[in-house]
Amino acid sequence: MKNIIYLVWILLLVLFSCTNASESDLMDVPPSEDIINYKDHVKAIIDNNCISCHSNPPVNGAPDALTTYEDVKFATENHNLIGRINANDGTLMPFGGPKLPENLIETIMKWEADGLLEE
Repeated sequence: MKNIIYLVWILLLVLFSCTNASESDLMDVPPSEDIINYKDHVKAIIDNNCISCHSNPPVNGAPDALTTYEDVKFATENHNLIGRINANDGTLMPFGGPKLPENLIETIMKWEADGLLEE
C-alpha cells in the first residue's frame, strides 16, 4: 500500500511540474511595454544578421552600410529596411539566408514605432 501511495505522489508531482510553454514563449522577446532602442536591442540583431554584407564598405551588392545607428535609422526611414527583412518574395533579407525570426523583426518594427531611439 505504501508503494502505491508513493507512486501516486510521484505521478502527481510529475504531472503538476510540467509546463505548457511553447517555443515562442521561451524566445527572448522584449515585453511590449518596454521601449526599444538601437543600442540595447537593435544593434545586436543588425550585427549578427546584416553586417556580413552591409559592412563599410558594403559587399556582395548590398546598397548601404548598416554599421552605425545613423546608417540603420536612415535605411529604416528611407530604404524600407523593415519591408526588406519582412518580405516574403525575392527581396528577402538577409540575402540567401532564411528569414529572420519573427521576434527579431517585431523588435525592429517596435523600435521604429517607438521613435527610432538610439539609447
